Amino acid sequence: MYQIHTLNKISKAGLKHFDAGKYTVGEDVQNPDAVLVRSAAMHDMEFGKELLAIARAGAGVNNIPVDRCAKEGIVVFNTPGANANAVKELVILGLLLSSRNVPDALTFAQSLNGEGEAIPKLVEKGKGQFVGPEIKGKTLGVIGLGAIGVMVCNAAKSMGMTVLGYDPYLSVDAAWALSRSIIHTKNVEDIYKNCDYVTIHVPYNPDTKHMINADVISTMKDGVRILNFARGELVDDNAILAALESGKVSRYVTDFPNEKTVGAKGVIAIPHLGASTPESEDNCASMAAVQVIDYLENGNIVNSVNMPSVSAPRNGGARICIIHKNIPKMLQGISGSFGEIGINIENMTNRSRGDYAYTIIDLKEKEVPEELVGRLEAVDGIVRARVIHA
Repeated sequence: MYQIHTLNKISKAGLKHFDAGKYTVGEDVQNPDAVLVRSAAMHDMEFGKELLAIARAGAGVNNIPVDRCAKEGIVVFNTPGANANAVKELVILGLLLSSRNVPDALTFAQSLNGEGEAIPKLVEKGKGQFVGPEIKGKTLGVIGLGAIGVMVCNAAKSMGMTVLGYDPYLSVDAAWALSRSIIHTKNVEDIYKNCDYVTIHVPYNPDTKHMINADVISTMKDGVRILNFARGELVDDNAILAALESGKVSRYVTDFPNEKTVGAKGVIAIPHLGASTPESEDNCASMAAVQVIDYLENGNIVNSVNMPSVSAPRNGGARICIIHKNIPKMLQGISGSFGEIGINIENMTNRSRGDYAYTIIDLKEKEVPEELVGRLEAVDGIVRARVIHA
């Protein structure tokens, strides 16, 4: 029986993938083989030697010690694209909220409570202060063309906007999904100089921290509207507040309120609702569960953030899965361990990613000598080896 520990409330749509005959799943599970998590902080947690995988039901993995997991041979999965439509819809809503001054208008309307029959006249008298432009015919810049960014591009184009997209690492899949009418620029400065709206969809890391700062904002069009539904730290709060005060930026829409932005003039703060839809939670949970099951039962890795993607069909025999350092002569050392005990390798698949690599070895034999794993883990550079029996 595999043991699956759930750190947060995981959608039943995901949990139903676990066969009750093979898996024990729950919040009280001890010594888990895998963990399913949403937003629970894991950086201070100690992991048992049994733990093979952590699956984040969502895209961001800032709550997981990804590098430490790699060192301990724990594969960390996420679910890119599973919540993309939910975030895309909220970004489009953010465009409209920022243009039509809807939040301020709603506050004004609520302030009329108790005015009785005078309300219609007060509405007509006060509505002029909330006039805002239509988005049709305006130019939107999308920084980051992953699953969400591509959807935002296509949706905004369908609403009559001119759309510029920037991503130096545009994947083949994203390129196919991107509408031909989107202008793919190779220079992010084109977006800063030419766009009425700028929306950010990149991961947060040391290189992207405060990518929207005072210097960048100074190159943008006067009155630009900036949207951030990716990570709060991508935008320098002090710079954005100063730009709002000067009028350089008309509106800042963020899904990550904090002590500086809440209540600030010109800020539309949304309480992290990007992926908060039942459909998104179901999709993320299902994707996470399926990936964990495939890894535990078959050794296949899909959508890992700390290991390479490696998948291979089973041939009916035992399968050996090896996480190791990406250093010279590793495969020689691995194959030598098999030769020493007289086992022939039927198939071998190997991929690397940064400092680590992952090797799948299939055998004809259905049974594997107990000493094999010990021999493999004694090889310098091998982090973890395990056997998946036929």
